Amino acid sequence: MKKTILLFFLIPFLSLSQEDLLDEIDIDSTGIQYETATFKGLKIVNFESTKLVADNEFTLVVSHRFGSLKNGIDTFFGLDDAVTRINFIFGITDGLNVSVSRSSFMKIYEGSLKYRLFRQEKNGFPFTIVGYNSVLINTAIDKVSYPLLEFKHRVGYTSQVLIARKINSNLSLELAPTVFHENFVVLNEQDNTQYALGIGGRYKLSKRWSLNADYGWHFNRADNSPFKNPLSIGVDLETGGHVFQMHFTNAQGMNTNSFLGQTFGDWGDGNIYFGFNLSRRF
Repeated sequence: MKKTILLFFLIPFLSLSQEDLLDEIDIDSTGIQYETATFKGLKIVNFESTKLVADNEFTLVVSHRFGSLKNGIDTFFGLDDAVTRINFIFGITDGLNVSVSRSSFMKIYEGSLKYRLFRQEKNGFPFTIVGYNSVLINTAIDKVSYPLLEFKHRVGYTSQVLIARKINSNLSLELAPTVFHENFVVLNEQDNTQYALGIGGRYKLSKRWSLNADYGWHFNRADNSPFKNPLSIGVDLETGGHVFQMHFTNAQGMNTNSFLGQTFGDWGDGNIYFGFNLSRRF
């Protein structure tokens, strides 16, 4: 079993492509040239990017966050407290994806739609705009602790508009206005409907490597909330059409509602997590 898992993670590194995908130009039947490779990963780090899975393509994304580095050797620098998210994504068309996932963080099941509204043109419309909507079910809420708990309290929703621009061959930026709703919140003072703005970017370091970062600015967090805004920094490695993302973040949860609404980590005191996202296309 261990050999099988190891092979799964090594396949991308054994399949290095000689083709520089950044040089692709997408031209439709009308002759319009579109910008490509604004982002190479389906996520910047935590936030969704404007990249979609291609038509009739199936992609498996394994996301992993180890525990906090702050605890040092006691938890083997977070290895003992890791959480995992498995996400299955299918491209119904080039501009419409459907996905289902399960995360060990709060035992969350999630279904989502991701769809392209506009594409950045070489000499025309300046942005790529993508919509993202999801519904999740938190199965970890304890009914013993909350005896009045009903199924509806386990449900949460997310709606995002992803607005990205490829500035030049090296730099891409994205804004992600976000509304998310939790039918159950830990603090009575916290509004169920919450608002945030995601800010992210990618800078190409070389043919295969890029530096990525994103930040979530929460607008209506309760004054007594212990949660923080998520800040994540990492690198992407492109290997033969697959992308391996490695990063440090103060958010251990990987669903949008989780990292925007329930981030405990604090960069200021070293309470951060190492993690990765690995995509495999089939």
